Amino acid sequence: MPDKKARRNTRQRQVVLEELKKLTSHPTAAELHEFARRHLPRISLGTVYRNLELLAAKGVIQKLEHSGSESRFDGNPEQHPHIRCVRCGRVDDLHDLPADAVKHDFKTLSNYEILGYYVEFIGLCPACREAQASNDNGIQTRPTD
Repeated sequence: MPDKKARRNTRQRQVVLEELKKLTSHPTAAELHEFARRHLPRISLGTVYRNLELLAAKGVIQKLEHSGSESRFDGNPEQHPHIRCVRCGRVDDLHDLPADAVKHDFKTLSNYEILGYYVEFIGLCPACREAQASNDNGIQTRPTD
């Protein structure tokens, strides 16, 4: 029998979900914690983490895990491609990807049963690219969002 707490839609869980759905920045749990505290000043970072993990496990949101970096969360549970900055870790949705960009019969590549996939492109975000160009010209700047 599932844990009653996991089935119950708590005020904390609702605030975490509402705040995540407002953002397109794919925040970390710590970043989302700051937004949730505006509505629930006493909400702990642990509560935010637990609720994000539960919502991801239920398929209500996406948990974006990348090797060597902190998990980020997406309020849009539909499968869609992302692009991640290799310098600052920023993650954005990649809109209007041509349908044939990932067209392939992946079942022929291995003996795995394919349950799903995600597409992630990597590169430099505009702020980091600008900072890099400035640094290349001898000007020291920091990327901003």
